[in-house]
Amino acid sequence: MKRKIRQLLTVASLGLILSFTTASANAQENNNTSKGEMKTSGSEVKRAGTSAGHDIKRGRVVRAGKHFGKHSGRAGRHFGRGTRKAVTHVIS
Repeated sequence: MKRKIRQLLTVASLGLILSFTTASANAQENNNTSKGEMKTSGSEVKRAGTSAGHDIKRGRVVRAGKHFGKHSGRAGRHFGRGTRKAVTHVIS
């Protein structure tokens, strides 16, 4: 009985901690500026490497390439948006 109560309390507290942690992390990303877009691009490249590394570690080479390509494409999109915002700010 004590064990089940302890497990229930552990799961409930872990759920609360994780729900509040992700909310604060998402609030810090600012994509409205060119600098924010460039930062997001770098984060996306990081995700590309880690997801590909995890997939290769498990022997999924094709899946690793697919995920790496998707994340790299998103990084390029963010970088392009940041460049466009910076150039339009300088011109106007």
